[in-house]
Amino acid sequence: MDASYDVERTIEFDFVRATEAAALSSYTWLGRGEKEKADAAACDAIRGMFDLINICGEVVIGEGIKDDAPGIFKNEQLGQWRVGSPRFDIALDPIDGTTNLSKGAPNSISVIAAATPEPGVKMALQDIPSFYMMKLAYGPQVKIHAQKQGIECLKLKNSIDESLIQIARGLSKRIQDLTVCVLDRPRHDDLIKKIREIGCSLRLITDGDISAAIAPSLPNSGIDVYVGIGGAPEAVLAAAAVKCLGGEIQAQMWPRDDKELKSLKAGGWKDELDRVYYADDLARGKNIIFCATGISDSPLLPGVKMVGNTAMTHSLLMRAKHKTVRYIQAQHNLSEKTIRLRSDSAEHHI
Repeated sequence: MDASYDVERTIEFDFVRATEAAALSSYTWLGRGEKEKADAAACDAIRGMFDLINICGEVVIGEGIKDDAPGIFKNEQLGQWRVGSPRFDIALDPIDGTTNLSKGAPNSISVIAAATPEPGVKMALQDIPSFYMMKLAYGPQVKIHAQKQGIECLKLKNSIDESLIQIARGLSKRIQDLTVCVLDRPRHDDLIKKIREIGCSLRLITDGDISAAIAPSLPNSGIDVYVGIGGAPEAVLAAAAVKCLGGEIQAQMWPRDDKELKSLKAGGWKDELDRVYYADDLARGKNIIFCATGISDSPLLPGVKMVGNTAMTHSLLMRAKHKTVRYIQAQHNLSEKTIRLRSDSAEHHI
């Protein structure tokens, strides 16, 4: 094969087809209170689409294990695995925001990140062993500001008021004009109280922190910073997107209890517990593709819309290599549209 051939240029749209299929399959479960069935539908559609893609894909970061839900799991092989096919490390969340989807609420998306490891890189997408990570995500302007001022000016371990002061300066805003996004969880009660005392606008979300962590790096998202404790796999997926957009995420393992802390130490992660990972640590190199399709409306993407006999989907496709960002609006004629499912290796109408 010609050395100048860029396989990502042709394969990236197949990844979008996979998230589109997941979104369309799971949308039928919107608001029905059956999040496991929605997740199963999304996983079946993604596996079915990858059965048509000529790659050697290995899932390095999957989902589902943490809540015993249906999932696509770590070490699972996706793609046709023909001899000579390009290799991809894959991280995915068939539905980020399953609870929201089951309730008919906003902020659910289907997400895939894929990377071909560069020479000398064993794993392009870092598998973090902790259940949760503490996160701080911000956009390109703030990243440039922090680089100019020195990395110490904006660190995850700084107090929230110190961080928000620097973010406001980076955006040339007053601190009270910032909009901060936080997961609405009891563990964030003190953080939420402090943000309110500082005077920032606060957007609380019930689920779906991949979208929230990416939003500060997108123009006109309405979110300036995302902060708080959320899932570790979601941090890696967000890091892949943030790299494509030129923003930044800082994240540190956050053990839930003494049992998890002891397990992490026993697993050889003792020296990593205090480490703050940046986007370049979680998603290495430039051979990174990120794509997402909206299921229900989120700050990142509009959700699936049904108009007569047409389903409309909105997707985001990005590459770290050239920082190209594509917004893809697709119209699916439901009289003709089919989705291939792994469960029976057949095409199905929606």
